[in-house]
Amino acid sequence: MNALNQIILEGNVVRQPERKSCKNGASFCRIPIAVNRKYKASDGNYVDEVSYFDVATFGQTAELCEKWCPKGRGIRVVGRLKQTTMQTEDGKKRSIIEIIAEHVDFKPIQKKAEEGKALSAPKKSSGKKAKEESPEAAPNEFCEPPEEDLEF
Repeated sequence: MNALNQIILEGNVVRQPERKSCKNGASFCRIPIAVNRKYKASDGNYVDEVSYFDVATFGQTAELCEKWCPKGRGIRVVGRLKQTTMQTEDGKKRSIIEIIAEHVDFKPIQKKAEEGKALSAPKKSSGKKAKEESPEAAPNEFCEPPEEDLEF
């Protein structure tokens, strides 16, 4: 039986992603996202819960995410969990769990009108130009990011 390791998250980009290169030359990009959950507490009041996750993208997906994921942009990530264990300079073992993106969808950017109403980004006309500008996730080219890029 195959083990199931899949995660789907939808949230907002917390800060502008930065693309870097692995030792083998492949691109990777870490995208910090905030995921909101609203639930009703036992006292009857609604509670907003925010969780923060780092998402790692590779190859062409990393390039697209650097270009199309400004701070505040909504994204949907389909991926898997990966645990990395390492030893710190003071000899302690540290373990992190990160999300490795296998597919990233970009939500439409919302623009505020002068009247305060939210407007969707203009729809692109069908045709070659729209297809060239549309961000589509590509197959990932995986690598191990340098350890100094892992945050504790």
